[in-house]
Amino acid sequence: MTCEPTILITEDEPKIAALLRDYLQAAGYATHWLKSGDTAVKWIQDNAPDLVLLDLMLPGKDGLTICREVRQFSQLPIIMVTARVDEIDRLLGLEMGADDYICKPFSPREVVARVKSVLRRAQATAFASSEPDNEYRGLTLDEVAFRARVNGNPLDLTPVEFRLLQTMLDQPGRVFSRGQLMNNMYTDGRIVSDRTMDSHVKNLRQKLAGLLPDTEIIHSVYGVGYRLE
Repeated sequence: MTCEPTILITEDEPKIAALLRDYLQAAGYATHWLKSGDTAVKWIQDNAPDLVLLDLMLPGKDGLTICREVRQFSQLPIIMVTARVDEIDRLLGLEMGADDYICKPFSPREVVARVKSVLRRAQATAFASSEPDNEYRGLTLDEVAFRARVNGNPLDLTPVEFRLLQTMLDQPGRVFSRGQLMNNMYTDGRIVSDRTMDSHVKNLRQKLAGLLPDTEIIHSVYGVGYRLE
């Protein structure tokens, strides 16, 4: 049984998949290739790879759907690989929970470097597991495992929603402007509209209401922003 990190390659073009496989194996990784998206989620559940190279446009189930479904049960690193380079696709991929994004055509050496970098970040997070959870009035955030709980019940959040809640939970009662929340939610310098920000808050409120139906935690402050109380 191999102890090498396992990389799942989901790619419908055999030549690209073979190129990625050869370079990754030469770098010391074990690989598995799937050319259709239909079996990807089940394979991930059964085999628990260390990282997934996920093509956006797959036959069967597309990459964004796979990423969204995987994030319901795992925070394993996911790198999107696609020929679609417009900004909307890039934002969608990251907001669905992808850890990085590589556009075709690419250098296979760059892919290997990105894989190493993302795995290093994941390992560094795991080694920091001794840090205490962030907890406030029954709401608990495990910042290492990227999990949230309300009175012990799991709260399924996207990475953006998690960072949004984490920012406010760090300073309960403080009023955060939309700009301040954006800076903490997005670390890559992207420009996000107020409408997008409000949409994230709305989704987060709905998820919290599902576990706390009689309690409103996130309050709007007219003309300023939001606070957790």
